[in-house]
Amino acid sequence: MEARPATFPATLLALGAHAASFEPVLATADLPVGAMRRVSRGDLDILLAHTSAGIVAVDDRCPHMAAPLSIGALDGCIVDCPLHSGRFDLSTGATVRMPTTGGLDPDGLYHPTWSPAGGPAKEDPPGRKAEARRLTRVRRIRYYPVRIVDGWIEAAIPR
Repeated sequence: MEARPATFPATLLALGAHAASFEPVLATADLPVGAMRRVSRGDLDILLAHTSAGIVAVDDRCPHMAAPLSIGALDGCIVDCPLHSGRFDLSTGATVRMPTTGGLDPDGLYHPTWSPAGGPAKEDPPGRKAEARRLTRVRRIRYYPVRIVDGWIEAAIPR
């Protein structure tokens, strides 16, 4: 499969990315289909993922509690967060499965805590921690434009 950028919803463009210059971030040979890599520019960590829909660049942080998605798992276009098992579609930005801690989805709808299949039921005793989990919102994924030039993945990353 030839390396090519994936399309993403224009409404999910990262702040400042529309005015940023493209810069080389990784050789295409270093990102085979199904692979993910973290690249950092200053204090900004970017996840490059070669999904079944093409290559995407997003913040390397779970939109739930900022865990690095680059150490999660990628299945097609779906990335699995290693911290609370949230699943996110990198081709659309949609939340496929809410994290185990529950909370608010990007549209503000509440989802309760849940336990992975075969695991013990997750208790959610009342208190400040439960209230914080209830009010934690899963944010929308933010994308950086990507292009392929002379065997390199280039991304428009704001400075």
